[in-house]
Amino acid sequence: MSAARSPHVYPVIRLFASLLLMAVAGSAMYAAILVLEPAAAEFDTGRGAGSMPYTLFMVGFAVGGVMMGRLSDRFGIVVPALLASLCLPAGLLFAARAVELWQFSVSLGVLCGLFGMAGTFAPVASDISHWFTARRGLAVGIVISGTYVAGMVWPPVLQHFIDTYGWRATFHGLGNLTLVTMLPLSFVLWRPAEFEPHDNRSSGPGTRGRPLGFHSRSLQGLLCLAGAGCCVAMAMPQVHIVPLVIDLGFEAEDGARMLAVMLGCGVVSRLVSGWISDRIGGLKALLVGSALQGLVIFGFLFADGLATLYMLAIAFGLSQGGIVPSYTIIIRHLFPAGEAGWRIGTTMLFTVGGMALGAWMAGALYDLTGNYTASILAALGFNVLNLGVAVTLIARDRAPPAGEAMLRPA
Repeated sequence: MSAARSPHVYPVIRLFASLLLMAVAGSAMYAAILVLEPAAAEFDTGRGAGSMPYTLFMVGFAVGGVMMGRLSDRFGIVVPALLASLCLPAGLLFAARAVELWQFSVSLGVLCGLFGMAGTFAPVASDISHWFTARRGLAVGIVISGTYVAGMVWPPVLQHFIDTYGWRATFHGLGNLTLVTMLPLSFVLWRPAEFEPHDNRSSGPGTRGRPLGFHSRSLQGLLCLAGAGCCVAMAMPQVHIVPLVIDLGFEAEDGARMLAVMLGCGVVSRLVSGWISDRIGGLKALLVGSALQGLVIFGFLFADGLATLYMLAIAFGLSQGGIVPSYTIIIRHLFPAGEAGWRIGTTMLFTVGGMALGAWMAGALYDLTGNYTASILAALGFNVLNLGVAVTLIARDRAPPAGEAMLRPA
């Protein structure tokens, strides 16, 4: 038997192919951020309208996750992966030739976001969870860290080419690069996952069809609420770290370095959180990550020095990076394996939506008050909401099924 076909080697090959696929696809998201200023200048529009391509990209990414998740549940990962491998490069190439802002926005929002990035996040996370059992948390953490790896690698590379050759040439080159890398990586995922018989139903406590004693729709709703809460809180430091640094009298370059450090620590956090999830479970990992994130956000209320800000950036990256992967582990524990794609995609819809809401809300509160104090307090409030859901689910996870307590001897 060849190494590639070994039952122990192939899942590892698939794992790193999935990581690379997500990291390459993530280039489009950061390209949409970096092109804001030059595209706004070329299309002769303000920054508000110029930010529309990125906004539509994120909306497409969020909504497309549910659609692509259902595709992966029905046909396997290869269908959304191949669709993403064709549509995302096409979106970049069409954007490079856009003559109107709406053409540019649709290219990024529909092709790159809805059919591109969305096909490589929730579906890939769901798929890799079927290939690992004992180390499922670590595997999911590695794959989902692809978005943070993209955040570490692509911005400086793309900025260099935008400054040197212009954004159109950069988008054209990136479109070709993503095409020749994503297609081969997608074909590595061609082999379908095989579910064990016991993996086709909920493994969580409670009666079948009522995980943790909740109706499945109610439990899914709670996970979506938790996802929105943690990511509204997460957005404040992650999106507003640079203007916060400037407000405190430091250079924007320091804020950019802090963001890079934060994302780098987020990679570490996702790996460590996955390892922890394998030992204590996804629910407890969510609780730990959420509690630590809340403590660090609270610390931003007292930050006034550069060294303190750097330490908080490191601590925030190490605390929050593992929260989102924990939802995949929770869903795989509580719901049937065949529903993982659309349930993970639906939860990620609310996490991405939470990031968008949190970024806007922090800016709006800053405009109202003239500082970030209210924004930090609001982020803490949403973090408490996430903690509340986590505590509730853990309490139900420990509770015996209905009627079991009456059968226990005194």
